[in-house]
Amino acid sequence: MEPGCYTALITPFNRAGELDQEGLEQLINFQIENGITGILATGTTGESPTFKWKEHHSVIAQVADLAKNKCLRIAGTGSNNTSEALEAVGHAADEDVDAVLMVDPYYNGPSSLEIRREYYEVIAETYPSMNIIPYIIPGRTGAQMLPQDLAILAKTCPNVTCVKEATGNLDNMKLTRKYCGDGFMIFSGDDALVYDVMTHPGIRACGSISVMSNIAPKAMTQLVSLLNQGDTAGAMKVQAVLKPLLDLVVVTTQETCEFGTVTCRSRNPVPVKTLMQLLGMPSGPCRKPLGKMTQKGFAILLNAVRGIFADHPEIFEPIGSFFNVDLEKRLHDSEFQKTLWYTY
Repeated sequence: MEPGCYTALITPFNRAGELDQEGLEQLINFQIENGITGILATGTTGESPTFKWKEHHSVIAQVADLAKNKCLRIAGTGSNNTSEALEAVGHAADEDVDAVLMVDPYYNGPSSLEIRREYYEVIAETYPSMNIIPYIIPGRTGAQMLPQDLAILAKTCPNVTCVKEATGNLDNMKLTRKYCGDGFMIFSGDDALVYDVMTHPGIRACGSISVMSNIAPKAMTQLVSLLNQGDTAGAMKVQAVLKPLLDLVVVTTQETCEFGTVTCRSRNPVPVKTLMQLLGMPSGPCRKPLGKMTQKGFAILLNAVRGIFADHPEIFEPIGSFFNVDLEKRLHDSEFQKTLWYTY
């Protein structure tokens, strides 16, 4: 692994909900053309929880093949079943990927010690030549390997040299830096925190595994590159432009129904996939149980993107040129919007 910006790649589906392999090829090439450091296949952003195993293997194989010698390739192979994870890592190894991303086991609630000993260590020792990236995201998994166990894992297993940190907890990240040492690589898993965790003296993250780089790979790569070069002033300018986009990874609204007010939290990948459909990129709908944004949520997304496009069209220009779409028309013609949201 190396410092930089990696895209947690969206998986496009057709209207029937089947894998769109032609669209996937276009998205991979779009990322490569715009200088991304690497591509993560079959992550949560790519809706991997809904995949059949055949689809899982197919997406990894396609990314591994098309991106070979062009950017780094990561396969999402985590599970809440160690045996299943071992099988997935074995397939990824057969495709000669550069690393695998392993999410903490979800739902069944292992302790930090169990996560380390019965999951990460088993996999890292079984595949000692494979780079293993722990993915810490307790908001989705309901479990967490703590920095102390991560440090033990890194010390015990030479193929664990980095982490995707999506706790949103700066104190947790500071402990990771303290216990894992200066040479250990921390990648931000929260787009809105990339600037903060890369400039924080107690964290010093080296890059991002990003959602919104699906939309703006060139700009996100520039942001991370400037930060790694120590050009915080230049990075701050890019960050200011990107902030309204990065804030759209999660969109929260207050909705009204006959029984009162309800909080509706539209989470990744729903907003980014909605935006990709709006802009004319290969995407298709999310797979159930994910659906659409509410009308209020969509209005927030649309207004933010219109503002960015009006002031900084260069952020979206690569989309227009690569996919041959009229962005001005797609952002202002209601014909492209009417199927992208529903009422509560």
